[in-house]
This record gives sequence, C-alpha cells and structure tokens, in this order.
Amino acid sequence: MIIVLNAQVSTSGVTEIRPWIALGLLAFLLLWETVSPFFHFPKGRERVRHGFRNVLLGILNAVVTTLIFVGLWWSAAAWAESRSFGLLHWLSLPAWYAWPLAILLFDAWTYYWHRINHRIPFLWRFHRVHHSDPHMDVTTANRFHTGEIVMSSILRVPLIVLLGASIEQLALYELLMFAVVQFHHANISVSEKWDRALRLFIVTPYMHKVHHSRWQPETDSNYSSLLSIWDRLFRSFRINEKPETIRLGLDEFDRPADQTIPGLLRTPLANRKANRPRKP
Repeated sequence: MIIVLNAQVSTSGVTEIRPWIALGLLAFLLLWETVSPFFHFPKGRERVRHGFRNVLLGILNAVVTTLIFVGLWWSAAAWAESRSFGLLHWLSLPAWYAWPLAILLFDAWTYYWHRINHRIPFLWRFHRVHHSDPHMDVTTANRFHTGEIVMSSILRVPLIVLLGASIEQLALYELLMFAVVQFHHANISVSEKWDRALRLFIVTPYMHKVHHSRWQPETDSNYSSLLSIWDRLFRSFRINEKPETIRLGLDEFDRPADQTIPGLLRTPLANRKANRPRKP
C-alpha cells in the first residue's frame, strides 16, 4: 500500500519491474481522473499540492521500508527456506499451487490487519491519516502514517517465517495488491455494470468509496485490499447504491492544518473523537 523502492534483494524480474509498473499505473490513473473524474475535486494548483503531499508521504514510507525492513524480510524468507519452515514448505506443493496460495494468504493477513486498524483505538490513531483525505484519488493510495507502515512491516517478519514464503512471492503480491489499491482509490468514473462485475473478484472504486465514507457504519466495512472475497466471507461487505452521495474524509480532521505534511504526521497525537454513530 506504499510505493516500494527497488531493492537489490532478489534477481526476480518482479522485484525489478514493480516500481515502474506502479509509476506507470499512477500516471495512467491520474490522466483518467483528469479526463473522466467521478467527483469534481479542486483542480490546478490545489490538486497538485494535494497529490504532492500524498506522494511525498509515500516516498518517505518507501525509504523507511527499503532501508530498514526489506533486508529483514529477505532474511526471514532465507531462514525459512534453509530450514524448510513454514506452511508452504510443510505442504510441499508444486509452484503452480504454492504461488497462488501464498498470494491468498498474504491477502488474508492484509484484510485482518486492516480490520484491526479500525477496531483497536491505538492503531486507528495512525490509520486515520489515510481516512482523513477529503479528496480521495489515486495518490491517496500512498497516504499512510509512517508509524502504521513500521508496525505492519515489523509484523511481516514473523508472517513470512510462518508462511514459509519467498521474497519473490511477497514481491508479486505487493505488485498485484498495489495495482488494485491504486485502481480502487482513483477518482475515476467506472460504469456501474463494470464495477459490479469486477467486484466479484477484486476491490473496486465503488466498493472502496464506501470504506472512505464519513459515516461510521460505512467506514467500518470493505476492508479488503486486493481480493473482495474476504469482505463477503467475513460479512463486512457493504455497497452504497448512490456512491455520488458519499462524503469522504473525517469530520474531525477537516482543518487546513490537518492536511499538511506536519499535520498528517501529528495526527496520531490528536485527541479528537468523531461525533458519528458506531456499528451496534
């Protein structure tokens, strides 16, 4: 869910091309948003400033991840490989089963991690940086507090060991996941017919707009990042038949100062509670 810088931890072609795919998709979706936006957000300099702040935060997170955690993930995968430790090693599946299963398991964890970020108040303090964007677009896919990225990156170390996953499998999952994350955050017009068909398999713009709603029952739904099956399986799926009526962002973080880089980084320290009904 962040831009990941290219680290020389693997000879895998996936690792080498994933930053270029992410940048290419970002440019494509920015153009799509310009030609056919869903919401009519501010344009010109304000749009540039908004996107710059989000992408800059993503770059900061990418630097932290690359310098601190990519090597740890590689070491965890190498340790599990050398000892044949972890679920994927114990199952001894051929590659055409092991790789899809690895992606499925990584995505299940991402769903669970996202859900508890909404349920545990301490984690929500960091995650609300992502939800406080009132003009959600493709750049919002990069808008996460560094504290949240650090916590999720630390937890990936034991996850890789327990799964017995390779760094190449993780790289492929991140490539697929971030591509879909960029797509469903984008402020693009997609026909209801196509959105309905796509969300049988992946998370779509209509589906994720609900998750970024200011109304708490909608905010606490649609936690999936790549595959939409998890929300259906764990009964957190929700759709709004009139997505144009959804109000994005968080009421308690609407001040201009909250939308600056310093304001975003200070968000976890702000003691503000939303005046919104929670799910019963």
